Amino acid sequence: MVFQQFNLWPHMTALENVAEALVQVRGMDKAAATAHARRMLDRVGLAAKADSYPARLSGGQQQRVAIARVIAMEPHLMLFDEPTSALDPELVGEVLQVMRDLAADGMTMVVVTHEMGFAANVADKVAFLDRGRIAAFGTPREVFHESTEPRVQQFLQTYHERNSF
Repeated sequence: MVFQQFNLWPHMTALENVAEALVQVRGMDKAAATAHARRMLDRVGLAAKADSYPARLSGGQQQRVAIARVIAMEPHLMLFDEPTSALDPELVGEVLQVMRDLAADGMTMVVVTHEMGFAANVADKVAFLDRGRIAAFGTPREVFHESTEPRVQQFLQTYHERNSF
C-alpha cells in the first residue's frame, strides 16, 4: 500500500528504506536486498538519490521511494491512497508517470484519487464513491462521459470549473 504520507523512515536513506522490508520480511541477505532495492529505485527514476535521506528529497521523490519500497516486495496488487494529494502540483506528474509505467507493465492497482485525467487515461474500471456508496461504476467513458447519476455529473461539473483556465 502506498499512502498519502510517504511513511519513510527519516533516519534511513532512500536505499535503506527500500531494502529494509526485503531483509526483515522476506529474509533476504543484506547484499541481495541492497542490489534489488537499487534496481527498484532505478525503475522509479531515483537511482541517483539512493544515498539521500527523506528530508533531502522532494515530496514527489519521497513518494517514488515509497512506490519503490512496495514494488520491491513484488506484490500482485498495489493499493494507492491519494498518492498525489500531499504534493505540489509540479511534482504530481512524476508520481503519475511511475504509476502509468506500472499500469503499462501489467500491475493491478486500486487507486483512490481526485486526479480525474489520470483515472480516465489509465483505469480499466472506475468506481465513483459518494457518502460510502458506489454512485457509478464502469469504464472511464461510462463514468466520466455517459453517467446519468446526478452526483457524478455535479462532481464533474465542479471539477471542470476548478481545473479550467
